[in-house]
Amino acid sequence: MKTMQRGSVVADINITPLLDLAWVLLVIFILTTTTIVQGIDLKLPDASKEQKQEIPTEVVTVSIDPSGTIFVNEEPMQIDQMMNKLRLYKLANPDLPVILRADKRLYYEQVVKVLDGIKRVPVENLAVATEVE
Repeated sequence: MKTMQRGSVVADINITPLLDLAWVLLVIFILTTTTIVQGIDLKLPDASKEQKQEIPTEVVTVSIDPSGTIFVNEEPMQIDQMMNKLRLYKLANPDLPVILRADKRLYYEQVVKVLDGIKRVPVENLAVATEVE
């Protein structure tokens, strides 16, 4: 072991603050990416707690707000535009999951029209988002 002489300079780098900063940035990244999936503010219907599944990292989210406006990944569009957009996504990745998020205050007919459009694309991997009671 070396002994320090009086008046010598210690050349240590303390990386603890750097690690703290890295952890904070990681937490911020995780929190902001979860809000990207749920960008449109909707009141989802309730469901039982039994059927909870992991959400894949690459998904297409189709949302219908209370006024009946359709959003594909937060981009507003009509039903035929939605179908064309889903076809493009399907060409890039045939197994890409689609999540349908519809406000619970909507009329059933509006949701069925969107579901029918998704079915005509056709999308095989479709999930309907609900809130846990």
